[in-house]
Amino acid sequence: MTIVNNVTRLLDSRKISYSAYELTPEKRGAQETAQLLGVDPASIFKTIVVLREKPKKPLLVLVSGDSVVDLKLLASALGEKKVHLPTEKEAEQVTGLQAGGISPLALLNKGFQVVLDSSAQNFEQIHVSGGQRGLNIKLAVADLVKLTNARIKTVSRFSEGL
Repeated sequence: MTIVNNVTRLLDSRKISYSAYELTPEKRGAQETAQLLGVDPASIFKTIVVLREKPKKPLLVLVSGDSVVDLKLLASALGEKKVHLPTEKEAEQVTGLQAGGISPLALLNKGFQVVLDSSAQNFEQIHVSGGQRGLNIKLAVADLVKLTNARIKTVSRFSEGL
């Protein structure tokens, strides 16, 4: 039985091809998710909430599982002086979603600007959160960009500590 939620209903209604993967509903990192799914960690994109200084309009930044958001690169790419990461609790309050289940697909039309790291262009399809813990969605990068109006920018750096 596949999970049906607002994200899968949205994708179905727009006739967007995707694959849904169910895992146990616990918070896990991109590396662990990649291992459980048997895929390259670079193809798992995690959603990071980032806040601007002014105006306080939140961003959703998607970076590959083997990378971290480079806040200086991100600020520069957006023409901002400074951006910062909220606490996990603040990210959950801003999005209304649990950490580990934050997804740009679940937050369409909610005022979030989406930035997709340019490394996504190395793949035809990538994995993103399905809007709740334990649900992973694989879809075409082009479909994700079109749905979310994502801006593609180089905003990450490889992290050896992940």
